[in-house]
Parts: sequence; structure tokens; C-alpha cells
Amino acid sequence: MIDPARPMVALTYDDGPQPSVGNRIMDCLAQYGGKATFFMVGDRVGGYASEVQRMVAEGHEVANHSMNHKYLQKQGAAEIQAQVNRCNDAIEAACGVRPRLMRLPGGNYNATVLANTHMPMIQWNIDTKDWKTKNAQQTVNVVLSQVKDGDIILMHELYGATGDASMQLIPELTNRGFQLVTVSEMAAAKGRTLEAGKLYSSFR
Repeated sequence: MIDPARPMVALTYDDGPQPSVGNRIMDCLAQYGGKATFFMVGDRVGGYASEVQRMVAEGHEVANHSMNHKYLQKQGAAEIQAQVNRCNDAIEAACGVRPRLMRLPGGNYNATVLANTHMPMIQWNIDTKDWKTKNAQQTVNVVLSQVKDGDIILMHELYGATGDASMQLIPELTNRGFQLVTVSEMAAAKGRTLEAGKLYSSFR
């Protein structure tokens, strides 16, 4: 059970599924009673359905990161809707759960994007830049130097170094008293209703 009176953070992982990394993260979360949110690219999902099914079985949140990781601010309304809907379809086909949240590729948006995703869009307020550094200790340092109650932490499931960083972050955040929760769980615990077409970067 989540205690709204205690601090909590949302670990989020983009660009998967990637079983070599995601399964390690889930193993560690299971050990410490934590949950994460996985923003997945639809065209990767079908090839790794068993990992996506595990996410659901263990209480993690499956979420939308577009079908092909196209930067949506460069697309028209019809293509934006297709990128969102096809990704939702792919995830639902793999695991039986239709995502309720999405993350924009690159976090990029314009008025056309905001009007056509028809989902709450989850940004972040701690950017580990793990995709750039591919350095586990740097990722750990970024998080631990600034983490506070209500933060949304951005990482990427594609990199072994991110798995290594998670092996350190999950026990240390737990040790510091943070509950590791999904984005939807944190919004609910903080009394926030997530609305389609709106952007959310933290629940501080």
C-alpha cells in the first residue's frame, strides 16, 4: 500500500521494451517492493511480449511512447493520432492492458501535438541524460544529488549502464525512505487527476 504521507518518486524508463535491461530492473524492484513506469515504443513491443506481460503481472505501469519514436511536433494531426493509437494497440495486444499515459518522443510538442494525443502527457523533472553518458555512476549521481518527493525521473531502458544504475538507485532510494511508485499511483496519492491533452513534469 502507498502511504501518501511518505515521500515517493516515479522511476520511468523510455524506448523499450529491452529484456536484457528491463528484466534486471524488474528483478531489483521486486526485491525492494518498488514499481516503475515503462514508456514503450510500439514497434518494439510485439517482439518482446513476454517482458511486457511481466510488467503488468508485477504491477508496473505500461505506457505509450509512440509507435515509431517519431518526433510528433513534425507530424500532422492524423499521423500524431496514428502514432498514439497504434502504440496503444500494440501494447494492449501484447499484455491486455491499454495504456492510460504517454510520453512524447524527446518531450517535444506544439499546439497540434497537444490537441491530438488525447492522453495525459508525462514529462519529467530529473533528466539523467543516461542515453548520452551511458555511465551508471553519473546517472546515479544526477538522481541522488537532487531527488525530492514527487519527482519524475527519466531514464532509458535500452542501455546496460541504465540497468547498472538502477541496481544502485533502487536500494538507495528505498533506504532514503522513498516509495518507488508508478506515475499513475503517484498522481493518485497526490490527489491529482491526469487530464488528456495536458503535460505533467512532476507532482512536487
